[in-house]
Amino acid sequence: MRVIALIPARIDSSRFPRKMLAQIAGKSVIRRTYESALATGLFEEVVVVTDNDEIEAEIRAAGGPVFRSTRAFESGTDRIAEAAADRAADVFVNVQGDEPFVQREPLAQLLNLFNGEDALQVQVASLVQELKDQRLIADPNYVKVALDLKGNALFFSRSPVPYVRDASVKLPYYEHIGVYAFRKEALMQFTRWEPTPLERTEKIECLRFLEHGVPLRMAITQYMGVEIDHPEDIVKAEEILRKRQ
Repeated sequence: MRVIALIPARIDSSRFPRKMLAQIAGKSVIRRTYESALATGLFEEVVVVTDNDEIEAEIRAAGGPVFRSTRAFESGTDRIAEAAADRAADVFVNVQGDEPFVQREPLAQLLNLFNGEDALQVQVASLVQELKDQRLIADPNYVKVALDLKGNALFFSRSPVPYVRDASVKLPYYEHIGVYAFRKEALMQFTRWEPTPLERTEKIECLRFLEHGVPLRMAITQYMGVEIDHPEDIVKAEEILRKRQ
């Protein structure tokens, strides 16, 4: 199976401006993400997709390929679809640019969903991890996912789902980890649809698939590292590096 990783990276961020170029122990966030994805050995290509000169220069200095976006996009999925349009692959993986410690094992779990008994039914896949901290379950910055018995996503929400009406039922909460894998046609189809009502309400782009009846198969995994959403996350990332040394 030929798999290509595409890493969308833009310079603007409302919560942390220019975070892609923020330094983690001497290397930028986007460079660490690119190098971590490459080091997994899972991909035929790892390509950073951006419309920014500085990000392009950073990745080219690291010896990496860059696809230049031709316009502004609503979402990272729309951005990588432009890069995927003229590339041949069985599966495209969207690795978020702010995941500097992306690891092989969770990505391998994700790709294995396309090799199972019902693999042909899997058009889009992603990752979840169990959430146990009640503070995080209530935090709208953590997107929660309700799963069916086959591991398909029933709903994504910033609210705690499911609502616990019967406390005797022990059902886990899952957090969505924003790494996606797509068959090419599913990725191209996403860009042909307008943003949907639930997607616009929750500001969760993968709801567009569910609103059009396309299931998302989820793999339950362990946390991949630390997402860089705020300046204080740089401190957390550097602490992870110190522990690894």
